Amino acid sequence: MEQNFRARLRDKKRIVIKIGSSSLTHSETGDLNLLKIEQLVRVISDLKGKGKDVILVSSGAIAAGRQALGHRQKPDSLAQKQAYAAVGQARLMMVYQKIFSEYNQTAAQILLTKNTMTNDASRYNAQNTFEELLNLHTIPIVNENDTVSTSEIPLVDHFGDNDRLSAVVAALVGADLLILLSDINGLYSDDPHRNPQAEMIATVPEITPELLAMGKATSGSDVGTGGMAAKLAAARIATDSGCDMIIANGEDVSVVSSIIEGEQKGTLFLAHRNRDFDLINYINYEY
Repeated sequence: MEQNFRARLRDKKRIVIKIGSSSLTHSETGDLNLLKIEQLVRVISDLKGKGKDVILVSSGAIAAGRQALGHRQKPDSLAQKQAYAAVGQARLMMVYQKIFSEYNQTAAQILLTKNTMTNDASRYNAQNTFEELLNLHTIPIVNENDTVSTSEIPLVDHFGDNDRLSAVVAALVGADLLILLSDINGLYSDDPHRNPQAEMIATVPEITPELLAMGKATSGSDVGTGGMAAKLAAARIATDSGCDMIIANGEDVSVVSSIIEGEQKGTLFLAHRNRDFDLINYINYEY
C-alpha cells in the first residue's frame, strides 16, 4: 500500500517546495551555501523540464542579510530582524535569479504577509498573480515580508514560519504536493535529537489531535524558526486542502527528485480533502 501512495507522486503536476534556512546555510558560519542553492535550482529546473509547475518557498533572507552586513548572530530585536531581511531579501533573490538564468529559467519574487491572505481582495489578487506567473512558465519564489511583518503580535499579521506559509500557498494555488525540506528526516515518534530510540513514521493517513500533540516547537539550528509543531500545522492545512505533503531532510536536495520518482523518503502525509475547507479558518487557527 505504501508503494502505491509513493508511486502516484510521479504524476503530481503542481509542486510547492519549502526549504528552511538551516538547509540553505553553512552550519559553521550561517552564510549562504551557494553550492546547495545551485543544486536546488538544478533540481527545480529539471522538474520544470518535465512539465511541472513549481513554486519555491525559501527562507534565508535574514541569514543573507547577516552575511552581507558581517553579523554572525541571530537578530535580537524586531527592528534588527527587519533590517537584515531588507538587505538579505534582495541579496537572496539576486542569487536565485543569477543561478536560475544559467538553467534558462526565470524566477519571480512574491513577498506575502498574513494580512495578504486574510484580506479577500488581496488573497484573490495573490492567487491571480501566482496563476499568471505559472502560465508564463516562471518559478515563483515566496517568502514572508519580514520587513513589515510584526512578529511581536503573534498570529495577527505574521505567519511565524515558512512551514505554515508554504502550506497556505499550496492551498491557495491548488497544489497537489507540498515538500518541506528541513534538518530532519521526517516525523518521528519522539524528538530524535533527544531520544535515539525514536522511530520515523513513513506514512500519516490523517492528522489527529494526538499527532498534533506530539509536535514540539524545537529547532536544531540558530537560523531556522519552524519546529515539528509548525510542520504538523502545515500538514493539516495542506492535507485538508487536498494536497499530499512530505517532510524530508534537505541536507541533500536531490531528495526532491527521489520523492518524485516514488522512493520512500521522508514522511508522507496523505491528502484527505475537507469539504468544509476554508483557508481563512486555518490561517487564524492556533495550533
